[in-house]
Amino acid sequence: MTGKIFIVGHVKNYSPNAPPPRGLPVQINAFVDASHARNRLNRCSHTGNLIYLNRSPTIWYSKALKTIETLTFGSEFVALRLATEIIRGLCYKLHMFCVPINGPANVLVDNDTVIKNATIPSSILQKKHNSMCYHYVRESVAAGIMRIAFIPSSENLADMFTKLLGATKLKSFAQRILY
Repeated sequence: MTGKIFIVGHVKNYSPNAPPPRGLPVQINAFVDASHARNRLNRCSHTGNLIYLNRSPTIWYSKALKTIETLTFGSEFVALRLATEIIRGLCYKLHMFCVPINGPANVLVDNDTVIKNATIPSSILQKKHNSMCYHYVRESVAAGIMRIAFIPSSENLADMFTKLLGATKLKSFAQRILY
């Protein structure tokens, strides 16, 4: 893929054959979460992503991970990498549909250690697959495709896709998503 995509305030490399952006820019917001060792049989983690375009929930994703992570950090980082892949694909798709994007995507995560590792370039990771996730996410942050911020777990809408919630909290999250 070569060429340029215009994200308001940023220029990204994509297809040169796409027509110029038209209309009002959209904002991408994402909620990311993982439930560490949720599966009691094999102790695989579960990941969940909720991606908004402006105020509309557009993409939601919930799936058991195929790898067994020994720490919560690993499962959260894998979930962040999956969200990054979806966001990059969505940016490309919007570019091809001539939709301008308003700045980098806001990615909200409830694990402070993951945020620090994804935003600090000098972080060192020991496990190869965590290191690969780090470099993929870090490249997107450095390129201005997304920015990562903290959200308390009680506010993270992606919890709806990864954890068993009580009726009150489930209803509250569903109302916030569907308004």
